[in-house]
Amino acid sequence: MSAVEPETLAARATVAAALARGAEALAAAGIASARVDAEWLLADALDVPRGRLMADPARALDGEAAARYARAITRRMTREPLQHIIGTQAFRDLAVRVGPAAMVPRPETEALVEWALALLPDVPAPVVVDVGTGTGCIACAIAAERPAARVIALELSTAAAGLARANVGALGLEARVTVVESDLFAALGSLRADLIVANPPYLPTAIIATLDPEVSRFDPRLALDGGDDGLDVIRRLVVAAPARLAPGGALVMETAGGEQATATARLLSAAGFADVRTRADLAGVERFVAGVERTA
Repeated sequence: MSAVEPETLAARATVAAALARGAEALAAAGIASARVDAEWLLADALDVPRGRLMADPARALDGEAAARYARAITRRMTREPLQHIIGTQAFRDLAVRVGPAAMVPRPETEALVEWALALLPDVPAPVVVDVGTGTGCIACAIAAERPAARVIALELSTAAAGLARANVGALGLEARVTVVESDLFAALGSLRADLIVANPPYLPTAIIATLDPEVSRFDPRLALDGGDDGLDVIRRLVVAAPARLAPGGALVMETAGGEQATATARLLSAAGFADVRTRADLAGVERFVAGVERTA
C-alpha cells in the first residue's frame, strides 16, 4: 500500500480538497466508511471538532497539518483502526484512551454498562468487580456514574492493565478504581463483590481470521479468543463467580449473542444463579446475560 505524500495534499491544500483526496485514498483501500474516517482524521490533524470541519472548507492547510493528515491516511489505508490513529474512543460520557494493548470499546458494551448500573444493589458503598477490563472503559464508566461505588478492575494482560491505569488516572478516578493484574479472580483475595461485570473473550477461535482486519490484525487475540465454541472463559467465569459475590449480588456479561447467550444463560442456571435473564442490544440481538447469586 503506497503512502499518501504530504506534497500531494499540499498541492490542493484546502480543507475541502484535502478531505476529498483522503476519502478517495481510503475508498481505494477498501474502507467502506472512507468519507467519515477522512473527516475524523482531518479534524484530528487540524485539532478541531469534526462537526466544525466544514465550517470553512476553503481554509488552507499548513505544511505540518498536511503532513499529519497524510500520515494518518496512510495508517488507515493499512486498516489500522481509526481509534488507534486518533488515540481515543468515546464511551458513554467518557473519552477513553485506546491502543493495540486492548480491544477498542464497542458501542454495544455501553448497553452492558447500562444494565450493570441497573443491577447494582442499593447499598451505601457497593463493590464492583470488572473482569477483563481492557481499556478500563467499563470500570471507569461505572465509577463515573455511581460516585459511591468502589471498582476493582481485573486484567490478565500487563499491557492492557497499564492502559487501564492510564485511563483511570486521566479521568481522575484513582480514588475509586483499582486496576489489578489477575487471571479472573486469582488476585482478588477474600473480597466479595456486590456486582461482577465482564465483557470476556467470546469469539470462536476459527472465525477470528475471517473478521475485518481492524479486528483480526489489531485487536489483541487474548481479548477475542474464547476457544472452540467461544465459551471457554465464560464457563470459568460462571463457575468461579458465586464464591466471589455477596448474597444477592449479580453477575452480568456480554456474549456474542443469539445461541451463545442462550448457552450462557443455561450455564448460569446450572451454577445456581437465580433470576437468569438475557437482554438485547440496540440491534435487537439477545447479547447480554445476567443472574443473581441466591441469598440462601
